[in-house]
Amino acid sequence: MKEHQHRNFQPYHLLAPTKPKTTFRNNHQPPPYSSHEVLNHYDFDLAIIGCGVGGHGAALHARSQGLTTAVFSGRDVGGTCVNRGCVPSKALLAASGRVRDMKNAEHLDALGIQVKGEVVYDRQKVADHAKNLANTVKGNLEGSLIGLGVEVIEDRGILMGEGKIKGDGSGKVYTAKNIILAPGSLPFVPPGVTVDEKTVYTSDGALNLEYVPEYVGIVGSGYIGLEFSDVFTALGSEVTFIEAMDDIMPTFDREIAKQAERMLIRPRAIDYRTGVFASEVTPGIQGEKPCTVKMIDAKTKEHVETLELDAVMIATGRVPNTKDIGLESIGVETNRGFIAVDENMRVKTKAEDGSIVPNVYAIGDCNGVMMLAHAASAQGISAVENICGRAHAVDHQAVPAACFTHPEIGMVGMTEEQAKEKAKEEGWELGKSQGSFRANSKALAEGEGAGIAKVLFNKETEKIVGVHIIGIHAADLIQECANAMAAGTTVRELAMVVHTHPTLCEVLDEAFKGAVGMSAH
Repeated sequence: MKEHQHRNFQPYHLLAPTKPKTTFRNNHQPPPYSSHEVLNHYDFDLAIIGCGVGGHGAALHARSQGLTTAVFSGRDVGGTCVNRGCVPSKALLAASGRVRDMKNAEHLDALGIQVKGEVVYDRQKVADHAKNLANTVKGNLEGSLIGLGVEVIEDRGILMGEGKIKGDGSGKVYTAKNIILAPGSLPFVPPGVTVDEKTVYTSDGALNLEYVPEYVGIVGSGYIGLEFSDVFTALGSEVTFIEAMDDIMPTFDREIAKQAERMLIRPRAIDYRTGVFASEVTPGIQGEKPCTVKMIDAKTKEHVETLELDAVMIATGRVPNTKDIGLESIGVETNRGFIAVDENMRVKTKAEDGSIVPNVYAIGDCNGVMMLAHAASAQGISAVENICGRAHAVDHQAVPAACFTHPEIGMVGMTEEQAKEKAKEEGWELGKSQGSFRANSKALAEGEGAGIAKVLFNKETEKIVGVHIIGIHAADLIQECANAMAAGTTVRELAMVVHTHPTLCEVLDEAFKGAVGMSAH
């Protein structure tokens, strides 16, 4: 790995302090850089365009390293995740999940519990719970930035050439030695789809929960669509998935997808159409006129069916929010809006044979490497490490992901299909071992015995190449596996690690032991 070109970079405020004055928490002092270059013609050591989870994580780490830092929030501290994504959606899932549990008379009866009378919910209070949580977390994020001496600029930042950023509202131009681009992403709306965010909405509109539709179509069956199907069905809706690929949940490990279909779709008021495009989606009027969805065959493009629904959610992925941020001023060409980067998050002029743009980095959804909030944060920290001269690259194979349905799905590394292809290509034998929730005391105590944990590994090296879990608290359980992959821990070493009894993590203990021919009690 090449040493970063700024290994000897010294924050200019060590030599010529400038406004705003910075303070250091817990007596943290700026790192001892060796450069003698006076950089007092820059306003900041680092400026970050975007203040989502990635930009926030980068800013905090930059301050811990003594860099004077500014963040252009674009009046959106917290970004998509906090305001319109993973945070408020978890609030809806938590509330609707309680409704589902309390209505599950068979499950409650097995625990010796009965609910007298009808289980009811207040839609507005459920929606307010999501909104209040987002506002609380947003306030906490902004407070942490200000507390550490980060200058939060409300304008959206626009690049104006090397080391220059203009605030879109004030028109003021700021200068920075280093720039991190973290503008995030926007919901992708396919051609032919008309979104009014009332009856036809993206995840942005769905989170408002302005009403609970009796019959809702969800275009796309990935993480977002699956989570919202969980919310809608728990609150009483019927759901139809419209999926362009031949399989439902096409991005998931196929064995896990089949388990998910059995656990999350078949028992609920959900059906699906696969291999079809929603070629035309027209909004309706709530309570008066239905939405219409015209579907065509994904291969032949022939019309196959038209559905009338109370609402349609568009969950077809996200696109980078890189339009009109001045990329052309630094010679950068995007590919479908994505900014090309190298492993150190340094921006390239283009994806193929592009050159490095000095002192500019791109993190999070805008680079398309891994469109997850925690991946964006990791990339932001990595970018700051490289700015400080410590070469670093995120190991994206060890970054976990989760789908917060009831029960949850957690995953890290390759799917079994990808691992088989990789093993064939590189000439090694793939191993597979499985643990079951139905053999786990804690899961049975909760009445949640459905689900599996699957561990994929290289038989020669015994290194883990992928883990997939579906079951109660899978999103938490997957972290142990991600840590093991990041550290290079083998399944044999994990098989000898003591797991607390009785806990859900013993499902993984069973899989680790099975990988090396041992039996779990």
